[in-house]
Amino acid sequence: MGNSPYLCNVIKTVQKADVNTKIAEQFLGEGLRIADRATISVNNFVEAERLSVWVSVEDMPDDKGTLYLYPIDDNSYCLHLCYLEYSEDADGPAAVYQIRFLPDFFKQYPESVLSANQPFRFDRTTEQQFSVCAQARTLLRQLEQEVKTSPFVQSLHRSDAAMGLLRRALECIAAPFTTCQVPACRFLVYEGEREKIVAAMQIIQDNIDRTHTIKELSRLVAMNECYLKKGFKALAGKTIHEYQQGLRIARAKVLLQQEGMSVTDVANTLGYSSISHFSTAFKRQTGLKPCELLA
Repeated sequence: MGNSPYLCNVIKTVQKADVNTKIAEQFLGEGLRIADRATISVNNFVEAERLSVWVSVEDMPDDKGTLYLYPIDDNSYCLHLCYLEYSEDADGPAAVYQIRFLPDFFKQYPESVLSANQPFRFDRTTEQQFSVCAQARTLLRQLEQEVKTSPFVQSLHRSDAAMGLLRRALECIAAPFTTCQVPACRFLVYEGEREKIVAAMQIIQDNIDRTHTIKELSRLVAMNECYLKKGFKALAGKTIHEYQQGLRIARAKVLLQQEGMSVTDVANTLGYSSISHFSTAFKRQTGLKPCELLA
């Protein structure tokens, strides 16, 4: 006996959730914990979802954007955009936005128009990372925003945001070195800009027991996030994440070897969310388990 229409819809919903979860795991890595998920209604050709996920901030970059293209048939595609945004609360869940452009969306465009652009030149699944700029963040806010008007205008509003996100991602992929609009860190010729980078370093040094996001640091030193990321890497020779980890692990070595603190106490002192996160970060940096350095 066939399934009822209701049951078929339930099965499709579960299958769609499973697919989106698999893509989120591909995006962030296996083992992520989904705290909550919310569907964002766009239109019949574009689907969107916001996941609240628990991830190890210590092991993730400051932000993350990835485009996945899945060829379905000749000149037929399904495209996923994934974005990671951290909570302003370092201990809170991160947000993963998934925007899915269905095959019928691309039927609006001639084959020649699509094949002339990356990543549609390939006949296989492709994965390409891109910069998450301030414009993309604004569009993500627009995608979620509730417009107090008719449902149709709401759909148009969100459709505009989804199209803008796709356009911005493709622009970043086509020109990965110019998307940030910061030419070769020339702004560092100004002493005031260098002082802001140094101030960010000092904040991290003075508070190594907590994780600092790029968004938080940029506010504290009054500097554009993109400038801060590029300038920090130029002056420190490391990303903000790498710099924080280096300081924390160096301090952990002292606490373990010279002060004889337990692994649990060191992890708590340095603000790691769990002993396993601390152990993973420590081994990645030193090649050793924390317990191997105990006095």
